[in-house]
This record gives sequence, C-alpha cells and structure tokens, in this order.
Amino acid sequence: MPIKVLLADDERLVRSGFKVLLDLEDDIEVVGEATDGAEAVESALLTRPDVVLMDIRMPRMDGIRATRRIAEIAGLAQVRVLILTTYDTDENVFEALQAGASGFLLKDAGPAELLHAIRVIAAGEALLAPRITRRLIGQFTARRRAALAAEERLAVLTEREREVLALVGQGMNNDEIGAALFLSPATARTHVSRAMVKLGARDRAQLVVIAYQTGLSE
Repeated sequence: MPIKVLLADDERLVRSGFKVLLDLEDDIEVVGEATDGAEAVESALLTRPDVVLMDIRMPRMDGIRATRRIAEIAGLAQVRVLILTTYDTDENVFEALQAGASGFLLKDAGPAELLHAIRVIAAGEALLAPRITRRLIGQFTARRRAALAAEERLAVLTEREREVLALVGQGMNNDEIGAALFLSPATARTHVSRAMVKLGARDRAQLVVIAYQTGLSE
C-alpha cells in the first residue's frame, strides 16, 4: 500500500509543487489538500492519511494547533505529522514536538530530503532537519553544562541557605525572608551572611546575581 499523504499549506503553489513531486513516486499517494489548520483536521478525519505535511503559518488555525488537535483525536492515532516551514526558531521546534509532531523539516530542503522524511515518518520514526538537530543538541549541551556548573557552585550551601539565596534573588529583605521561611529576621540575616561568605560574594547585590546565574531565581 502506498504512503497516504495530506498536504496542508495556505499557498497553492507550494501545495502544487509538493503534489507534482510526490505523484512521481510509486510508493506515495496524495490523498488530500488543506488550506489551513482547520481544514487539515477535517481532511485528516476524512482521508486517514499516514503523513500530514503541515505548514506552521496558516490562517484560521495554525499548523501547531492543528497538529495538537490531530494528536488528541483517538481515531487519528496512526496519523504522523511532518512540520514543513521556513521558520526554524526554537519556539517553533519545541511547540511542534510538544503538540505531537513526528518531524520537522525546513521548506528549503531538497526533494530527496523531503521524500526521505515522509518515508521515515510513515515508518513510525522521528525526524528533525539536520541543522536544527545540531543546534538543539548544542543548546541542550550548553544548558546541561550550565546546570552542572551551577550545582557545583551551590554545593557549598545548605538547603536552607539555598532557599534564602533564592529569596534574596527575588529582592526580599531579611524581614521578608524570615516571614516567608518562618524564621526570625536575625536568623535570616545569619543565613544570608553565611551564603555570602561561602560563595565569595562581596555584598547582597552579588548574591542576587549569583541567584540568577545559577537558576535559583528566574
């Protein structure tokens, strides 16, 4: 059986180009077209495609909302969504994947990449555009390193001192910290002083900076 594909894009020329390309393949069949996300959901219910090529920026309902809707419908559990877009921002990538997309490919990808992506997605695998994958891995690695560095830096503090540091980062004074943690202002002041000594902070302002740098206050 050929791979059934639904095209969802508000630009007719884009849909036509995809259709011409896909119709040349013996193992792929275009079963429908949609001009916005709402139509994509309706067409998916009617045609039960294996793969939906979904644009992000569309009127009425965007591709991410449509992807989320398709993923929520029990009868469409077998439908895989491949997001196609000219935008490769992190927000789009994460939103699409969280919505239930199985893959993410940029529109400037070549025909061979697109055909490969459809076959990979139809087989139940996940796919991200290579340069997006590299960038995401780089970001996750950087975040992981930052988290490890922050944990090492905060390792000298007790749990109570961490709580106090987080509240210092929020701009609380000793009285407010004491009230929040059910401590006396004097005890709160002691914890603040100890945190300053352990972290090598010159003053309270530096504690605020450290609290944000280490992720205790965001």
